[in-house]
Amino acid sequence: MADNKKDIMEHPFSKSVSLTERVKKLMESVTYEDTLAVLINADPDAMASAMALKRLFWRKVKKTNIYHINIINRSDNLAMIRLLKLDQKHIKNLDASEFTKWAIVDSQPHHSEQFGKFKFDIIIDHHTVNQDSKGAFVDIREEYGSTATMFTEYLRAAGIKPSPKLATALFYGIKTDTDDFVRNSTPDDIDAFKYLYKFVNINIIKKIESSEMTRKTLNSFRTAIDNLAFIKDMSFIYMDKVDSPDTLVMMADFFVKMAESPWSVVSGIHNQKLIIIIRNAGFRLDAGKTAFRLFGGYGSAGGHRAAARVEIPLKAIAHEIGDKAGYREFVMKKFKKG
Repeated sequence: MADNKKDIMEHPFSKSVSLTERVKKLMESVTYEDTLAVLINADPDAMASAMALKRLFWRKVKKTNIYHINIINRSDNLAMIRLLKLDQKHIKNLDASEFTKWAIVDSQPHHSEQFGKFKFDIIIDHHTVNQDSKGAFVDIREEYGSTATMFTEYLRAAGIKPSPKLATALFYGIKTDTDDFVRNSTPDDIDAFKYLYKFVNINIIKKIESSEMTRKTLNSFRTAIDNLAFIKDMSFIYMDKVDSPDTLVMMADFFVKMAESPWSVVSGIHNQKLIIIIRNAGFRLDAGKTAFRLFGGYGSAGGHRAAARVEIPLKAIAHEIGDKAGYREFVMKKFKKG
């Protein structure tokens, strides 16, 4: 970890700092004697970004291991891991004594209690900047559609041509996080996508995407349709307990496609937390700001204009919840008032 306070970046890079300068500082943040742990909340963008960081540090550190804090249940994410043979482990297998440096990509320390246990030397993300995100290298570009775009730029600036495996992962990471450029994105995301295309295995992309639907997924859609309600121009679904927050994400992404509802809100209970996923396909308002305004006082809340996420410990709202059905009413009431 970075020991010298003068080496700690109090703020992410300003827009005026060139890619060449950023990559130079990134490479200077490790030594050949270091062992690096990269922590992620595993989704396509995060997994691809972690792979890219490992490639950038190839022969720059003794070893780089990737650890995810979440249980991976989505069939398309599992297909990505299987088809690309991704080398990563669950955080329960982490032995902190093995590592001298710590990195987090596509997230920031405040995004999870599990991240908050570590002091990160490297923070690379595209979500809203948090004032506590400090380290020897901090690059956060919240205007970007994906972190994979940032890593594609790092690779190009470092003169590294991505392997088909890495290019396919980065390409899919950009594709999913921008929702095929329907969500907020920049010309930089498009440039990275176009650059990667010539290296990508499109057949693997097709196989990953075709793995999304399973019998279990169909059951989730049935539950969602049964519980579908409308608040003004918003489709609203409460799923009760779910095996994984990914189920809520999938439902929110699907129901925002409804012609009558530019907004979708899907909530449920997982791991003693109320999880709320928000999607916005309209021009008015901002999903991230709305999430923070309505729920920021209870727990983690934020995101982008088109996509946001809220995580609230159940104990934080116990005084407002009368019974099991109270969670649904709690969320609906906030949006009705908001």
